[in-house]
Amino acid sequence: MIIVMKKNATEEQTENVIKWIESVGYKTHLSPGVEQTIIGAVGDNRGKEHLKFVESLSGVEKTIPILKPYKLASREVKEGNTVIRAGNIEIGGPEFIVIAGPCSIESAEQMMESAFIVKKGGANIIRGGAFKPRTSPYSFQGMEEEGLKLLRRAGDKTGMPIITEVLNTSDVDLVEEYTDILQIGARNVQNFALLKKVGKAKKPVLLKRGMMTTIEELLMSAEYILSSGNDDVILCERGIRTFETATRNTLDLSAVPVLNELTHLPVIVDPSHAAGHWKYILPLTKGALAVGADGVMIEVHPEPEKAVSDGMQSLKPERFYDLMEEIRKLEKLIRTEMKVTA
Repeated sequence: MIIVMKKNATEEQTENVIKWIESVGYKTHLSPGVEQTIIGAVGDNRGKEHLKFVESLSGVEKTIPILKPYKLASREVKEGNTVIRAGNIEIGGPEFIVIAGPCSIESAEQMMESAFIVKKGGANIIRGGAFKPRTSPYSFQGMEEEGLKLLRRAGDKTGMPIITEVLNTSDVDLVEEYTDILQIGARNVQNFALLKKVGKAKKPVLLKRGMMTTIEELLMSAEYILSSGNDDVILCERGIRTFETATRNTLDLSAVPVLNELTHLPVIVDPSHAAGHWKYILPLTKGALAVGADGVMIEVHPEPEKAVSDGMQSLKPERFYDLMEEIRKLEKLIRTEMKVTA
C-alpha cells in the first residue's frame, strides 16, 4: 500500500505514521517529495485489515493499493528514476555508463593492464571476476581473494570504482570489503538466500537477468534485495535462452523500455554475454543506448586469444577504443536530438 501524506504534513506526523505501520507488522519505504511525501508499506496480508485504518492517522491524505507484486521496485512507489552512486559515478543519471574489463582476473599484470586500457578508453567502472561460476568443474574458477586484492589495487591506481561477482552467502562480507558494486550473476538471479544477504550490504548491487527469467521474475528478485534494506539495485539485461544458436544468447533489447516503464531502477545491458562474439558488441551497444539503457557492461582483455575465459567475446584494446569513440558520438547525437524535440 502507498500512503500519501498531506502537503502540509509535519515530520513528526510522518514519523508517527511510519511507527504505526511498522507496529502492525509492515516494513516502510519513505520517498520524500518536493510537494508531498509518500510512504510505501510492504509485507504479507496478515496485517492487511489493520492497515486500512492508516487513513485515519493525522497527516495522511489518502492510501493507494500497490497492484504490482514487486512493491518497492515499481513506479507505483516511486515515479522518478533512482540514481545510484559508486564513487563519483552516477548510474541512472544523464551519462551513459560503461563498465569494462576482463571476464576473469588472471594475474596482477593482466588486471592492471586491463584497468589502464578501460580508463584510457573513457570507461566509468572496472569489472573483473575473482569468483567464476563455470559450467565445467575443470574450468578456471577464479583467483578468489587474491583476485579481489588485484582488482581493488587496479581501482585505486586508476581512481575508478570496481565491480565483481559474488557467488555464495559466505563470501558476501569478503567481497563487499573490496568492491564498490556487488554483482549477482544470471545463475544466481533466484538464489533467494544470496539476494537477501546482499540486501543487507551497504554497497550497490547489479542484478543480472537469468537465461530463463521473465521480466516480472527479475523484478521480484530485485524486490528481495530492496525489501532486505538495500535500495541501490541496478538491473542488467544479458540475453535469454531461445531456440536461436547464431549467438550465445538472444539479447532482449525490448526488456529495456519495458523495465523503464515498470520500475524506477536503472537498467544496463551486457552485450558480451548475450552475443558471445566480439564482432557483435558495437552494434548491440549502440542498440542499448538507442532504446534507453543507462549503460553497458563490456568484456575487454589485453590479449583475448590468451584469456582463460570468454576470450571470443572480449574486445582487444583498439576495438574497445573504437567502440568508445562511436558510442560517445552517438550519445552526444541522441542528447542533442532530445533537446531539440523537447
